[in-house]
Amino acid sequence: MSIVRLQNAQLAFGDHAVLDGVDLVIEAQERLCLVGRNGAGKSTLMKVLDGSTLLDAGEVQLVGSTRIARLPQDPPANSAQSVYDYVAEAFASTGELLKRYHQVMEQLSHDANDRVLEQLSQLQNQLEAADAWQLPTRIEQVLTQLGIPHDATMDALSGGWLRRVALARALVIEPDLLLLDEPTNHLDVEMVQWLEKLIKEFRGAVLFISHDRAFIRNLATRIIDLDRGHLTSYPGSYDKYLELKQQLLEVEDSQNAEFDKKLAQEEVWIRQGVKARRTRNEGRVRALEQLRRERAQRREQQGSAKLSVQQSQRSGKVVFEGEHLYLKFADKVILDDFSLTLQRGDKLALVGANGCGKSTLIRIILGDQSVDSGVLKIGTNLAVAYFDQHRAQLDPELSVAENIGDGKQDITYNGRTRHILSYLQDFLFSPKQARTPVKALSGGERNRALLAKLFLQPSNLLILDEPTNDLDIDTLELLEQIIAEYQGTVILVSHDREFVNNTATTSLLFEGQGRLTEIVGGFEEIEHYLKQRQTAGTKSATRQSDKPANNVDKPSASGQKKLSYKLQRELESIPQQIAQLEQQQQSLQTQANDPQFYNQAHEITAAVLLRLGQIEDELLAVLERWEELENLQQESR
Repeated sequence: MSIVRLQNAQLAFGDHAVLDGVDLVIEAQERLCLVGRNGAGKSTLMKVLDGSTLLDAGEVQLVGSTRIARLPQDPPANSAQSVYDYVAEAFASTGELLKRYHQVMEQLSHDANDRVLEQLSQLQNQLEAADAWQLPTRIEQVLTQLGIPHDATMDALSGGWLRRVALARALVIEPDLLLLDEPTNHLDVEMVQWLEKLIKEFRGAVLFISHDRAFIRNLATRIIDLDRGHLTSYPGSYDKYLELKQQLLEVEDSQNAEFDKKLAQEEVWIRQGVKARRTRNEGRVRALEQLRRERAQRREQQGSAKLSVQQSQRSGKVVFEGEHLYLKFADKVILDDFSLTLQRGDKLALVGANGCGKSTLIRIILGDQSVDSGVLKIGTNLAVAYFDQHRAQLDPELSVAENIGDGKQDITYNGRTRHILSYLQDFLFSPKQARTPVKALSGGERNRALLAKLFLQPSNLLILDEPTNDLDIDTLELLEQIIAEYQGTVILVSHDREFVNNTATTSLLFEGQGRLTEIVGGFEEIEHYLKQRQTAGTKSATRQSDKPANNVDKPSASGQKKLSYKLQRELESIPQQIAQLEQQQQSLQTQANDPQFYNQAHEITAAVLLRLGQIEDELLAVLERWEELENLQQESR
């Protein structure tokens, strides 16, 4: 059963239509993911559906008494307002009444005098008259369901908790359609997985915007693609959408090529000599004029960004070395006997709950934060480029060009001078957009602007703090490629599971109480580690409970054997094997990336490419063997 219908929707800002004759039908209980490039108008479409933005033409039809709630892209602002009061404002007509009722109830718990009781009685009568008697209970239930402290103030909450409060405000009206604009931004992985579960259990329909591919794959029952003002529906999985979208783009390219060929032929004909013009077919002339109009109106597909990092000279081999580090803030232990060696070329992901200390560790590595005890050594010749998730490096009042070029018209990039507008076109900013104030950009466009500013800095240590927020998927995949090819060291913080899987060679898992575990690989390996640890804990508890009461200290008959001397030596030698293979791989990859590489004889290039493929297979085999031996070692403990 359909609950919302969008018919022939027209909406334009400036030269191009954001919505150009768009139709959309949303069925009850389906989960739709809205995808499209940054600036395509995805958030605008959501505002049209909830009525906060009006169409130029067309209409939005709500079937029956359909209720719509929207979770905006940015978390609510910090303020002294209580969580309960913020959520109560979802009920526009009775919000003030609900807030006053909650305040009096709180007052009653401390001072039950006659005046307070009289106020409570009056408020109860007013709630009953407004048919809102059940609303205080509903607010309490939603806040309890989401685990939110009722009387906390908004300014005491982190970004992730503010997102949760905003979600409570959307859910409390019991919507038939829930609109979620980048709901995973500012959430750690645990909260993202919690959100996935909540959405799956939600009884209404959900329309969400997300760049998180794992999140999309786990939730979406249909993909709707907004591209140059047109909306296309792709039932089924996200992977099926990618396949069909590519096919449609190839057909479009072919049709455009045919059209352009015909137009070129007609332009040649119309410019023939005097004799041809005398015998000109007027119908053919009119057809040519129509072709010209169609070509002028065509909106080309936006190209891909051309991102690349300006790399400085190499850093020292050891970027950071810390031994037995201990750090505590008040009663919270951040690091407890932690040791880490970070070497040139490592790609390290920091993974853990919000507030666990990831940003603190970054400051320690950069030398901006001292520790209570331990020995640390910061590497030499470091040139740092730091992507700040809060975009503090961008002045919202200045234009994109002014922010990136620091007011200069020409910039130096990889040893050559370029005009700032030319450089920004690599990041998909047209000259008009480059002159636009940053505050007028979408979230994804602001992140692209920050990347443009960041990549101007020569660096050998790249720190990316939540770089994936709001980026469209095409740019996200290109960023993954850049990180993979970056010759320096990368430290990244991200809740995007697929992004970490595709970029990190090693992860540091913050497990709480200052305990950090180093794991080779990304989220897939982290999940494997956690499941294995849980299984081991269950087995241990089972063995403990099965022991006879009078033989508590007696070893189990099936006691673990220690790893053999031969296997122990093999395990110890694996890191060196990996280092040698990666060194070979890097050397060969540098050769293959040289513009003159393919000018050499085929035998030379083929040998290099063949060896690169062999090294990839050898590395995979060694890593699998490493995991196997480490598992054996853990079981023997």
